[in-house]
This record gives sequence, structure tokens and C-alpha cells, in this order.
Amino acid sequence: MNRRKFVSSLAVTGAAIASGARLFGADSRSRPQVGLVGCGWYGGVVLESFARAVGVDFVSVCDVNQHFLKKTLGTIAKYQSEVPAAHLDFREMLAARHHDIVIVSTPDHWHALPAIAAMQAGADVYLEKPIGVDVIEGEALVAAARKYGRVVQVNTQRRSNPLYAQARDKYITGGLLGKIALVETYSFIHDRPTGFIPDAPIPAHLDYDFWSGPAPLTPFKAPKEDKDWRSWMEYGNGSIGNLGVHMVDQVRWLLGLGWPESIASTGGIYVDTGSSANISDTLRSTFKYPGLDVSWEYRSWGAAPLPARNWSDLWGARFIGDKGTLNLTMLEVAFTPAGGGPREGVNMLSTTGDLANVGPFRGDIYDAVQDRHVLDFMKARATRGRPLSDIEEGHISTACCELANISLQVGRPVRYDPRTRTIPGDPEATALLARPYRAPWVHPDPAKV
Repeated sequence: MNRRKFVSSLAVTGAAIASGARLFGADSRSRPQVGLVGCGWYGGVVLESFARAVGVDFVSVCDVNQHFLKKTLGTIAKYQSEVPAAHLDFREMLAARHHDIVIVSTPDHWHALPAIAAMQAGADVYLEKPIGVDVIEGEALVAAARKYGRVVQVNTQRRSNPLYAQARDKYITGGLLGKIALVETYSFIHDRPTGFIPDAPIPAHLDYDFWSGPAPLTPFKAPKEDKDWRSWMEYGNGSIGNLGVHMVDQVRWLLGLGWPESIASTGGIYVDTGSSANISDTLRSTFKYPGLDVSWEYRSWGAAPLPARNWSDLWGARFIGDKGTLNLTMLEVAFTPAGGGPREGVNMLSTTGDLANVGPFRGDIYDAVQDRHVLDFMKARATRGRPLSDIEEGHISTACCELANISLQVGRPVRYDPRTRTIPGDPEATALLARPYRAPWVHPDPAKV
């Protein structure tokens, strides 16, 4: 495995994108009709990936923020002459016309209801991770996908990174790591805002009541308008629900893992107690599998234990075997033999094709992986099969992170039983599997979707 091989695989992606555009919508009469719910930052990233990788018509866009709507319409104008219909309410968007695909890229507390409604309306769904904010939302999403026969791809796009697949084949299944008994996932990115954040007037261009939706209606703070809504537990699950879900999903995929036997967490707000954010600034979680512990470690304070050439080095997974250690970050694979042999691997930012001479972050490499994930979704749609990041896989990875927070909240390990959708013997923890919804919104029921 080397940089040239990986770059070659990205070139293949480029060719696949070109052929994909021919296979999936070159004929304007057969182009999938796409609607976008959530026009913020990552909604724009996914939209542009679809525009690059696939021949589609964007026919609808929806957001409660009129500034985001306007910006997204400008982006779409680069790719097509037809102006999509703009909506403030996803229900009106879905009622106005048929959509073949609906992209859901809202804040986390707004993932489940639009995605289920889109499936009920006959659309396949490209759903941003995590798939929701609580475990029962995830169960309802899986139930809806199966009931309505929809293809749902979760945007845990690391499964489409050829760098990781090559690392799996060489080091994990290839045996160079030996017996793997511990995987440490981590993030030392300082993504939690510090200090006091005052309440602010609600902008005229934002329907904040609708934005809050099923979440509690708390005083508006300016960072909520952009992606810093993640700093409040009302709308997500903290860093483990944002960054940790990628790492948990990556480990599960590479090792072929399902539900853990139990999950235990410690942590809380230990350092930045004066911040208005209410997510943990410190968290350690352990997901127990037979003969294997998978851990998550997060700190939004202090220095990282590893040298960081850029922010992507602060976030990864370390596979520890009796023959060596494999560290995977967004753009790097690094293997260190246990016997003290030479360290080897590849960093996609290296100018020399190894682990040295790492240059600045390159968005084109990241975009190519995102495009591969979109193409995988389109291929699954063509066969009516399941994509790499099928909704059930996304549910397990998301639920692991949600259950880690439940363990932290109740102060003890939890063991989730997906057959009964309970935490057996623990009614207090079981009650936390579904968050209360603010009226008039109703929490989805897996038995009634």
C-alpha cells in the first residue's frame, strides 16, 4: 500500500464518477429528482457531491433559514438552469411533488421525522450521520426503510475510503496486527465553545420555533444558527455523537462487529465549567465485545498526546494487536510493529508518498471519498440492494454513541437488547432510549411508522 496506489484508486473514482453520470441520469428524462432538507454547511457539501458525481435534477430545497435557502439556490444555479422550489416546511416539500431521492442534512434532532416522511412518500434517502438523537428514533428509521423498501445511505463515508479498505486487507485480515484485543478511538479537537454565550435576538430570516421542532424551546444563542448547535445536548449527543460515530462505525466495519455486549462511560464537564455549552468536555467510553474492548476518548481541552501536523491528526482510531499497532486518521495509515521494526504507512498529504513531508490539508481528496459514497448509494438504488452504510449499520453505530451518553447519565454500564428495544433490568436507563418530544411533534414509533 502506498500513496501512488491510493491516488490511482481516486483516479478510478474519477472515472467511476464520469460513468456514474452516464449510468445515473445522463438522459434528462431519467434523471433522479432530488430534494434537499437542510441547507446549512454539510447539506451544501453533499449537494455538491451529488452534482459532481451523478446526473440529477435538484427540484426542491427546504430550510427554516431563508439565508441558507438563498445560498443553496445560488449553488444549484452553477449546475442547472431550472430553479428548484424553495420550502420552509419539509412536509409541504414532500406533498408538492414526487422525489426519487431526499437528502436529509438538518441538525441531528431533525433527522428522524423528515427521513421517515420521505420514505413514506416513496423516496430513497441519503441521511446525514448520526441518524438521530435517540435509540428509538434509530429503530423507527430502520423499521421504515424495511417497511417501505427504501434504500437509505448514512453519510458515514469512511466506509468508502479505499485507504481504509487497503489497511484492513493488509494489516487486519492479512494478519500483520495479530490478535487485536483493544481499539482506541479518540478526538482531541477543541470543538466545544468556551466561556459565556449570551442570549440573542432571533434573526428575522430564521423560524426558530420550527428550527427547535421536537427539541425544547430554549433561548436563542447566535452559534445555534450555524453548526455550533452541536454544543447543546438538546440537539445532539456531543462530540461522541458527531465525531465519535464516525470512529465507532469505522471500527465496526473494519472488524465486522455488531452490537456491543455493554457500554460504560465516565466523564462530564470537568474543565470549562463556565461555558454556556452543556455537552461534556471530557468523555471516556468503552464498548465491550467478546475478547475486545473498543474505547472512545475525548477532550476539548489540553494538548493531544500525539504530534499533530494538522487537525486531521487529532481524530482517529488505534488498533492494537499483539504483533503491532495500526493508527488510522482521516488521511493516514501508520503501522508500528510490536517487535520494534520500522514504522510504515502512507499519508495522503505527503509529498514523498510516505509518512514524512506532510503538506497542508487537501479538500479534493476528502471530496473524492464523499463522491465515492454517493456513487455507492446510487448503485444500491439501481439494484435495490443495501449500500455500504445501510441504515441498520448507521443505527448500530449511532446507538452506541447514544447509549454511551445514557451510561454517563445514569452512572453505570448499560446493555441494550435490540430485540426488546430495552435495557433489561434497568427501567431508568430504558426510559432514556426515547427523548421527550415537544408538542405538537410526536416521537416516531418503530411499530407504527
